[in-house]
Amino acid sequence: MNIAQIEENLQSLVENFTKEEFIFDLLLAYGVPKTTVTLLKKGNRNLGKKDGQLILKKKVFFEVVKDADLHARIDEISKDETSLKHDPKFIIVTDYKTLLAINTKTKNSLDIPILELNKHPDFFGELAGLSTYNAPKETEADVKAAERMAKLYDEILKDNPFKNKDELHSLNVFLSRLLFCFFAEDTEIFAKGQFTNSIARNTQPDGSDLDDYLNRVFKIMNTEHRTDEPKYLKDFPYVNGGLFGQEYFAPKFSAKSRKMIIDCGALDWAAINPDIFGSMIQAVVHPDQRGGMGMHYTSVPNIMKVIEPLFLNELKEEFEKHYENKAKLELLLQRIEKIKVFDPACGSGNFLIIAYKELRILEMEILKRINELSKSPEFLFSRIKLSQFYGIELDDFAHEVAILSLWLAEHQMNVKFREVFGRAKPPLPLKESGNIVCENATRVNWEDICPKGTCNETFVLGNPPYLGSRNQGEVQKEDMKLLFKDDYKSLDYVSCWFIKGAEYIRDHDASLGFVSTNSICQGEQVAILWPRIFRGDLEISFAHQSFKWVNNAKKNAGITCVIIGLDKISNQTKKLFSGNTFLNVSQINGYLTSSSMIYVERRSKPIAKFMPKIVYGNLLNDGGNLTLSGEESLELLNSYPHARKFIRKFSGSQEFIRGLSRFCIYIRDEDLEEAISIPPFRARLEAVKAHRQKSTEKSTRELAFFPHRYYFSSHKETNSIIIPRTSSERREYIPIGFLNKETVISDAAQAIYDAAPWVFGIISSRMHMVWMRAVAGRLKTDYRYSSAIVYNNFPIPEIGEKHLQSISVHVYQILDERERHSQKTMAELYDPDKMPDGLREAHHNLDIAVERCYRSRPFTSDEERLEYLFKLYEAMISGQDIQGDLLL
Repeated sequence: MNIAQIEENLQSLVENFTKEEFIFDLLLAYGVPKTTVTLLKKGNRNLGKKDGQLILKKKVFFEVVKDADLHARIDEISKDETSLKHDPKFIIVTDYKTLLAINTKTKNSLDIPILELNKHPDFFGELAGLSTYNAPKETEADVKAAERMAKLYDEILKDNPFKNKDELHSLNVFLSRLLFCFFAEDTEIFAKGQFTNSIARNTQPDGSDLDDYLNRVFKIMNTEHRTDEPKYLKDFPYVNGGLFGQEYFAPKFSAKSRKMIIDCGALDWAAINPDIFGSMIQAVVHPDQRGGMGMHYTSVPNIMKVIEPLFLNELKEEFEKHYENKAKLELLLQRIEKIKVFDPACGSGNFLIIAYKELRILEMEILKRINELSKSPEFLFSRIKLSQFYGIELDDFAHEVAILSLWLAEHQMNVKFREVFGRAKPPLPLKESGNIVCENATRVNWEDICPKGTCNETFVLGNPPYLGSRNQGEVQKEDMKLLFKDDYKSLDYVSCWFIKGAEYIRDHDASLGFVSTNSICQGEQVAILWPRIFRGDLEISFAHQSFKWVNNAKKNAGITCVIIGLDKISNQTKKLFSGNTFLNVSQINGYLTSSSMIYVERRSKPIAKFMPKIVYGNLLNDGGNLTLSGEESLELLNSYPHARKFIRKFSGSQEFIRGLSRFCIYIRDEDLEEAISIPPFRARLEAVKAHRQKSTEKSTRELAFFPHRYYFSSHKETNSIIIPRTSSERREYIPIGFLNKETVISDAAQAIYDAAPWVFGIISSRMHMVWMRAVAGRLKTDYRYSSAIVYNNFPIPEIGEKHLQSISVHVYQILDERERHSQKTMAELYDPDKMPDGLREAHHNLDIAVERCYRSRPFTSDEERLEYLFKLYEAMISGQDIQGDLLL
């Protein structure tokens, strides 16, 4: 039985709900055999001894609760050995209004109105033989804890209508204190179970006094010298460190939320991993991130891609270099204890935590080696302090969790230190915390947060927020305006961090490594942003070219990113990473290649004057009323055969690449009267008019009086070349095609009209593809072909007639090979794993022919091709008259 069948069964159960049949219908919904259910109805297989109770061995303990609290009853059953002796997978209690259930193996729980059972088909899936997802071991505890805390947060909000920012801040502080206490009682900071047990023993089951009790507990944790407090309060240790310093009152609780706190405390918080837990727990107060607890954290391997080239590899090299020199190792320790690590978009602290732990691990290795080099063992302690770590975070709760997560990381590393050296700092009282502030990083002076010093190295790092220009809200746009003043509207929001980061590390012993969306290294953003960053004194010291920023969580979500390191200009080699390999290069430009330090800016005409003009495809702005599906077109023509003259094929990226059929209505001004005599056309034009009249754009409203006209029309009655505006990065070549004059190209593609075959050959060549990959923008990882950036700036020397004829011959060979596989779509033909050998060879021959227009000596790699193209581009924009073989 699959989940869809279960959903259908549960929908029927809800629609035909009866108390008498509920449990039997539930079992049937999950595929329990009818014979078993029939026997249960007769009492033959029911191991339950009470009225309203049904027990099916190894499957279900079900009980109807009439005059008792459901939460109290299910808690009682789950702890009663007699009730559990038949090993039920699920405990279910209900009063036929609310249903509570616990999975006895996973400890997951369900608390819902009974008539919403159809919304949770997966919960009892094991009854139907469906296996439940088990998160990876390193995140299982974190996922479960985050899920429990999310439910608790929702319940607290039900009982506490928070009205303003200050009250929500109070709740955020409360949650971070709660998390600390759960962690403390499972990691020997408190006595085992001390916090949770004290709540269970000393507060009323209805939760009415829990807020007052927690206020007293948190106050005692901030009181070093106690007097006549009761023993159950005095037993809690003095914590301090700022976590309990300010007075914030706990929220009100109900019986349900009190039980939830106790249930949260029952988890094994010692297994929580602060490396990722902070980001996951952040989803507690952001319900839009709940879709998959665990999908929002940054994985450790990806963080290491920033930390290692930024500073960690060099520190490890120093350790290896001076492995036999105790004095030099002591100096290395002194250097490490002065390092500052600063994340100006720290979220819940992932980068700071990993940096802290890696430095502590390296420090332990150095200390061990110093002991080995010493005549007698020395009394050693860690010199690395949380006060060396700085962060800025806009989200209040994330800011609180970052502070907490650093404390948890410190405790875990102290435990490891004790295991190696037999001693460590005591966990309490908390002495210090990371310097994490809740601010808008684009509007504060970073030096006020992380002061520069003459004796400190500072490493700025992190994963700042990315928002494309179209996705920025008013606040982000204002941030951009304040920082850039002008010429910023096409830039991604992450640019703010690069500009402020560059200013921060100038004239200071500091360097920077940020994760970014790859868009800032593509298209027109490069020429706008990178000259402002470099300004003659900074350079890219290392970079990871585009890759998917993913993690190993259940709902793995990735975005295409780059990693960029900035430092002062030096003669040191730079590392340019691509996947798992890297090149040592002398320079890295804003396109993240090792080519010339130049910028490709928007251009309205081709830089190569003999190349024809390229235009956008036709933009309809019609509300979908001027386009037809294949079925709609056929139906219309069956009724009105004379409408054929007004229907054209309509092709954009998807239609051309995937072979989809789509049509458009194409009416010349002189044919309008004839067209509107056809009723479906008249109705569609009226709909276009209505659509345009609703627009906020004046030009669109004016065009409403001419509904047959396209908003932007570029179509010409000639054959054309179609260039898709987006294409998969997997393809070696963007599929480009010839279309006849009866096909209208949509705005999802570019068009070149009345073009010779050799034009097709040049823009289909490997040289053009290499250029496009370097300078084009991206949609995720897909290429976005731009006329102003890619086509018009493509550098190519004047080509003689002989070469043009050779290119045309190879174009016809490509078209012939495509025709041999006419049953396949362009997507299939240009799939790199399935590309026919003949088509691949035809493209290879075209590549050779085009490259001979540049020079007679063959290129050996794409890097060499790109370096040549950038040099040629530089020469062409300077006005030189370029001929082939000029650049050798």
